[in-house]
Amino acid sequence: MTIVTTTLGPVEGHIKDDILMFSGIPYAAPPTGARRFMAAQPHPGWREVRPATRFGRAAPQVATGGMTNSVSVPWSEDCLFLNISTPAADDRKRPVFFWIHGGAYRTGQGAVPWYNGAQFAHNGDIVTVSINYRLGALGFTDLSRFGADYATSGINGILDQIMALEWVRDNIAEFGGDPDRVTIGGESAGGFSVCTLLGSARAQGLFQQAIPQSGGAQHTLTVAQGALVADAFLDAMQAQDMGGVLAATADDILAAQIRVDETLRGALGTVSAFYPVEGSAILPGSPLTAIRDGMAANVAVLTGTNKDEATLFIQGKVDAEQLVKEAGHYGGDQALIDCYQGLYPEMSTTALSIALSTDHTFRMPALRLAEARAAHTPDTWMYLFSWESRTGHLKATHALEIPFVFNNLNKPGVSIFLGKGEVPEALAEHMHAAWIQFIQTGDPGWPAYDLSSRKTMVFDTESVLVDDPDAGKHDVWREIR
Repeated sequence: MTIVTTTLGPVEGHIKDDILMFSGIPYAAPPTGARRFMAAQPHPGWREVRPATRFGRAAPQVATGGMTNSVSVPWSEDCLFLNISTPAADDRKRPVFFWIHGGAYRTGQGAVPWYNGAQFAHNGDIVTVSINYRLGALGFTDLSRFGADYATSGINGILDQIMALEWVRDNIAEFGGDPDRVTIGGESAGGFSVCTLLGSARAQGLFQQAIPQSGGAQHTLTVAQGALVADAFLDAMQAQDMGGVLAATADDILAAQIRVDETLRGALGTVSAFYPVEGSAILPGSPLTAIRDGMAANVAVLTGTNKDEATLFIQGKVDAEQLVKEAGHYGGDQALIDCYQGLYPEMSTTALSIALSTDHTFRMPALRLAEARAAHTPDTWMYLFSWESRTGHLKATHALEIPFVFNNLNKPGVSIFLGKGEVPEALAEHMHAAWIQFIQTGDPGWPAYDLSSRKTMVFDTESVLVDDPDAGKHDVWREIR
């Protein structure tokens, strides 16, 4: 039995996978009842030893399929919990990896087995923290029109993450971690979150390094877009004021969230409803603009994407007419399609659609992040994950790199996405070692990304360092913002 005293009260951990784990630790008060849609408040704490042996419930959500959110999970509005895996609760001051789950800001939780930090503890002497935060309408509806109590309602999910980081700052030393050696990481919406934190003044100083995987700093809503989402949400709730919203059940809110997604499909450009909203003290404007202006230049960044991200989302055939509509949706025209047809003359229209969607949503935002930092710091590294699944048409699909990074190829569900054949353990060990080196030193072990050579580590069965794997695309996308 190991008991650690936090600023909120004592917690009892347990041994699992030969490391010390603490699960379901509250980092803020439950955002329930009258606190719904408000900024999370400090937890009142406890005096008796609190068992930290079971994961806390996830944020309210509806399972949508995918690799890590394909089944329903136990959820509650009382969801602000974090989990810690550590080699020991001593005074060693180990580096900390703070992981933010993905799921389109709609689904997910820190308890996903793919995020198990045991291998980071065993192989890198690293403390891993995973968190839950508010999702969907409950985390990202801008209801500030109803008063100062709701000033942060459009970005409460990100503010939850900041509060969890503040908890880490104040407590992680008691779990064998160093609050001055924190690397924030995440994938998909978790990667978007990492980039949003890079562009938030409120978050500065809470981390020293960052790893946005399949992320980007441009996936936020403007004030006007946030207002449009709030209008649609209130209409779907048939509510005129906060009284109607607060009286609803969480299930009512989830149902309204689905209706809003259907109503606003395409109306927000290329961003979805219930994403972080700009215009508050937490995020006054675009995080990409803030980064271009030099914010977080003192933070080392390792970023990258997967070669075929969009195969997870595009699973039917796409014809030429649909391809033209897709290019238009991205703000491009026939020139964009011509560019890709020139680069990939062997591709079908479906494959071109996958390539365009992958680059628009993930690859180009990752490159824009690196480009935004180039004038202020050399400390940016780029990767491209290219190992192809043997399952169906997935190839190097969205989120497939996660079990490689965590060296968790044996976890539930991974084999389905790897497909039949030899388990690629050598690649997992290589990627895992690179992440460990970056978390420990701020350098993953290959040359940094600059705007002349654009050196990129391509992870595959045979990993290689290449110059600009995105050559030929930069100019056409530069005209599309």
